[in-house]
Amino acid sequence: MEQKVKNLYWHSHSITVEERRERYDYMSCVLWFTGLSAAGKSTLANSLCQRLHLMGVKSYVLDGDNIRHGLNKDLGFSPEDRKENIRRIGEVAKLFVDAGLIAMTAFISPYREDRDNARKLMNEGEFIEVFVRCPLQECERRDPKGIYKKARSGEVGEFTGISAPYEEPEDPEIILDTDKMTLEECVEEVLTYLIRNNYIKQSSKHPAD
Repeated sequence: MEQKVKNLYWHSHSITVEERRERYDYMSCVLWFTGLSAAGKSTLANSLCQRLHLMGVKSYVLDGDNIRHGLNKDLGFSPEDRKENIRRIGEVAKLFVDAGLIAMTAFISPYREDRDNARKLMNEGEFIEVFVRCPLQECERRDPKGIYKKARSGEVGEFTGISAPYEEPEDPEIILDTDKMTLEECVEEVLTYLIRNNYIKQSSKHPAD
């Protein structure tokens, strides 16, 4: 997107992201959860956030519906608005990463190009794409908001998977098949990835402690 105002200057922070990471003793990043509606993105992100909190890791979930109540309440679901929705979230997620947090975004984010553009905002290793994979039929069966039923009846237009496309990730860092894996298994899979790749350290803390 073209910058409309030209006489702007970037101001460097007095505390760098490297200094924050050294202080917190973990690697800030964004976990970008993408998948169909009802695939389990928000549930998974919030469960992971709870686990990270118990491990002493600062994290925050940027949820699709929540963001549309405030920051993006002026946007609809046209292809153009979806693109702008994800652009703004990418910028916000980058700020969270710079602040030393692990940001989790729970958005359908249906277009591959938009997700790739969000990745380009980050430095190498700061963007982890998590494909929350679930068959459309299973998502429709779950349908916690009743929105698939409305989409099938034509009451809701531009609905991903029904009347609008979803472009699956081609090479995500993590794939979670939520129709086959339990919530706990999915959370453990992400935590294992983060530990194995040195984003966080193994902790003795556990939800049962």
